[in-house]
Amino acid sequence: MADSPARPMGNREVLRLPEFRKLFVAQAISDLGDGMTFMALLLLVNQLTHSPAALAVLSIAVALPSMVGGVIAGAYADRLDRRRIMIVSDALRALFVLVLAVAGTVERLPILYVVAFVQAAIGTFFSPARGALIPKVVPAEGLMAASGLGQLSRMIGGLLGTGLTGAVFALSGSAWPVFFFDAATFAASVLIVLRVDPSLGRVAEHPTGAPRQGVGASALEGLRIIGRSPTLLATVSGLAIAMLGLGAVNVLFVPFLIDVLHESAAWAGPLEAAQTLSMVLAGGLVASLAVRTSPQSIVVGSLLGIGATIALLSAAPGAPAVLVIMFIVGWFVTPAQAATQAIILSTATNDVRGRVIGAFQASMSTTTIASTAAAGILASVIGVRAVLLGGGLICLAAALLAAVLFRVDRPVPAPASGPARVGPAEA
Repeated sequence: MADSPARPMGNREVLRLPEFRKLFVAQAISDLGDGMTFMALLLLVNQLTHSPAALAVLSIAVALPSMVGGVIAGAYADRLDRRRIMIVSDALRALFVLVLAVAGTVERLPILYVVAFVQAAIGTFFSPARGALIPKVVPAEGLMAASGLGQLSRMIGGLLGTGLTGAVFALSGSAWPVFFFDAATFAASVLIVLRVDPSLGRVAEHPTGAPRQGVGASALEGLRIIGRSPTLLATVSGLAIAMLGLGAVNVLFVPFLIDVLHESAAWAGPLEAAQTLSMVLAGGLVASLAVRTSPQSIVVGSLLGIGATIALLSAAPGAPAVLVIMFIVGWFVTPAQAATQAIILSTATNDVRGRVIGAFQASMSTTTIASTAAAGILASVIGVRAVLLGGGLICLAAALLAAVLFRVDRPVPAPASGPARVGPAEA
């Protein structure tokens, strides 16, 4: 008689795993540092220049590394010790954040841009390395819960980092105290990762006598692995295409609120809080959701929900209606992200997992930037409401595409019943 599939693990059960708990705490502290870094840079550049153009240059400098860097970082995560990559990444970020503390003058603004770019580029190495480690410390039935906890960490860490930075900047009138505290968070992350079992970070040895691919070829191989797997292709392309629609919301939200709905800017805080609250609440329920349905169904259903709510947003008559819609959409965003991460972790084998994660991150960044640029142009031509409606329709199309591609491949079981693997055998 076949063994019954293992019951999906809950959040508490996953957090009881010592090695995962170390990785989770290290990520949470690192996420706090990430949130502090970007907000401190925005406040500093605004204080020095009072120029929207200067802020745009900074945003581009911070965003560009993830477009290409994610693919390269993923290749290195499949070649080098992943634990060491995490340690070196956060150690270097701590040093470069300290450099930012002394580069905060108008005369040194170009240096600040360069350091911000380098710091962001180094940061792209952390996530693929950490993500590739998770299936080695969490059993298959716990991957959904682990992914949900990871999403919670990013949201709460970013939110706390932004809030703490704003408070410190307002009290001190300067960014340097923030940068020093920020450096301390990255140093704390390093100290925690140092306690992770060193054997977990090792990747399988390259076969003796076999030619070893260069980094570029290895990165491209990660993209080919995604293309050969309908499950991975459905997951990556579905979320990436959905970001074409979501990016429009991100860039047009303020103009929609103030110029179209003619509401006060004071609504921006409550609206952001409504979505954040529902995303955090949804994160706590991801593990329970995994008991009832598969990650693939969660991805498709979440994208359908996101598309429908964005389309509904385009017809909102005022801020109270937007508040309700923003609260609703958050319940779909977190499950979509967590299920996507769980599918990637359970489908890609250990020796290609870093490249798949890196390629996914790069695709998300690329489509987000493309959507942001296109939305601003199209809004002036066809109007903000029409662009938001189009964004919702794009998300619905992404859901349908993902559903079709998932059906092409044989169904990948939910993490509870053990993962199907794509790539060479698990090391």
